[in-house]
Amino acid sequence: MMNFNDLMGQLKQLNYSNLYHNDFFLTWDKTQDELMAVWTVADMLRRLRENNISPKVFDSGLGISIFRDNSTRTRFSFASACNLLGLEVQDFEEGKSQVAHGETVKETANMISFMADVIGIRDDMYIGKGHTYQKAVADYVDEGYREGVLEQRPTIVNLQCDIDHPTQTMADALHLINEFGGIENLKGKKIAMTWAYSPSYGKPLSVPQGIIGLMTRLGMDVVLAHPEGYEIMPEVEEIALKNAKEFGGSYTKTNSMQEAFKDADIVYPKSWAPFAAMQERTKLYGEGKFDEIKELEKQLLSQNAEHKDWACTEELMTTTKNGKALYMHCLPADITGLSCKEGEVDESVFDRYRVPLYKEASYKPYIIAAMIFLQKIKNPEVTLKDLFDQNKARLIR
Repeated sequence: MMNFNDLMGQLKQLNYSNLYHNDFFLTWDKTQDELMAVWTVADMLRRLRENNISPKVFDSGLGISIFRDNSTRTRFSFASACNLLGLEVQDFEEGKSQVAHGETVKETANMISFMADVIGIRDDMYIGKGHTYQKAVADYVDEGYREGVLEQRPTIVNLQCDIDHPTQTMADALHLINEFGGIENLKGKKIAMTWAYSPSYGKPLSVPQGIIGLMTRLGMDVVLAHPEGYEIMPEVEEIALKNAKEFGGSYTKTNSMQEAFKDADIVYPKSWAPFAAMQERTKLYGEGKFDEIKELEKQLLSQNAEHKDWACTEELMTTTKNGKALYMHCLPADITGLSCKEGEVDESVFDRYRVPLYKEASYKPYIIAAMIFLQKIKNPEVTLKDLFDQNKARLIR
């Protein structure tokens, strides 16, 4: 792993100034240098903390979290990232706010932002809604700042939407960069992003979409596998095809999990809901047809049950590159024989990769912190060097 000074040298070679006073919505909206800057700063912040050097750059301020779906890892990762940099965190709970009394998004966005430096939003449940909501919040705080209502304009971090899950996939990529000894070693590696059976319904599409949208940027051979009927957003597939052509990798699809796993260097078996069904659910929700939504859920659970053979088993893992592909998952996984009767992955496979999986998850707080850092700090290189040189102990022993 590169030391702090080597990482500083790498950061100085990158053009990432457009991240300052900007938002982070989708990975494919960012340049290659901007993505590399996030990974580099994430590693630098991690080196500071590992060496008991305080990375605090804020004396006060708030990080506002808005979670419109349940979360463990991302919620605590956002809180950890904010705290690492010196921000306090306040959860905005719509059920305990005036939203229930008709408060508009515009009003809410301004009322929570008076001393906020960053707003992290997770809104992934309804197709066409999450990304739109995040962009609306960004527009409204921008307007509030321009009109002098807000002293500073808080930046937005997408903690997951209906289209992409950038903090997860950027953490996944940093895990791969460190596991394989550098980003240059990922070129030509085969990663199988495959659907897997789950006894639950309605898991978002943003992880598989985020993976194919990002890993094709790294020159990897990306394979998307799913049973017929479990398609993802076609516009994201177009992005993956474009990336593969531009960056020298490949993007292919198959309806065979076995084909996807064959000679793969990395496997990422995870359940998701069909795009068409999620569109239908959004339509029914908008029309207030909640009984019809329950019926749709039953249909989808029944459809899932037809594909129980789509599971990451010990036998299937032997068909990967030298039988030793790196197993990845955003967690929590549906573990056969442990968290459910039948699920995405055999308990023995999951247990064998438990430590790498936890390492994969450990990169997310640093990725989020790096996004905030680069969006709020005008001269990142100067600030990082000052933090390193000051050598202020994070923990006074």
